[in-house]
Amino acid sequence: MIYIFHMIDKPNQAALRQQMRPEHKAYLAQMSDRIAFAGPLTDEQGQMVGSLLAIDFESRDDAQQWLNQEPFTQAGIYGEVRIDGFMNLWPQKMGFPPQK
Repeated sequence: MIYIFHMIDKPNQAALRQQMRPEHKAYLAQMSDRIAFAGPLTDEQGQMVGSLLAIDFESRDDAQQWLNQEPFTQAGIYGEVRIDGFMNLWPQKMGFPPQK
């Protein structure tokens, strides 16, 4: 099942987020064949305020275990985290640029 990770940063995490970004991206890359989509959440000015990930896992426990080891999580960047199961019932047409 695909699980949606909706994670909101604690205030003033931009510098730490930037510092941890290479580790975060490397950790995500290990799951590249299971990621439906992933990216930052932004405010009206385009500043990062969190992350939204959609990743296929066998169970919610597996999803939670993966998140527990995620570098942004371990660095304490997120103030709010929610994991929900997701059933995609609509063909994607918008918001996904063509792969290069």
